Amino acid sequence: MSNCCCNNYNKETLLREIMALNFAVNDLVLYLDTHPNDSRAIRLHNEYSDKVVELTALYQEKFGPLTVNFSSDTWDWIDEPWPWERGAY
Repeated sequence: MSNCCCNNYNKETLLREIMALNFAVNDLVLYLDTHPNDSRAIRLHNEYSDKVVELTALYQEKFGPLTVNFSSDTWDWIDEPWPWERGAY
């Protein structure tokens, strides 16, 4: 993982950043479906995708599993608030 200021993120801020980047990646995928030769969009897709991987790894290292695909020694999903208990994002 590269050195960056992401180590200063709190849980909510980091999660919001991951969600925003995932949205941008998905939007770029849709755009690239109709504009497959747009080199700027490809570059942005790759940059944002790499950042999602980096921030997701950081989140899971600091706060535990973000998805069911993350291996863990504990299974404490039930201890987290459910989405409707967290309040507005």
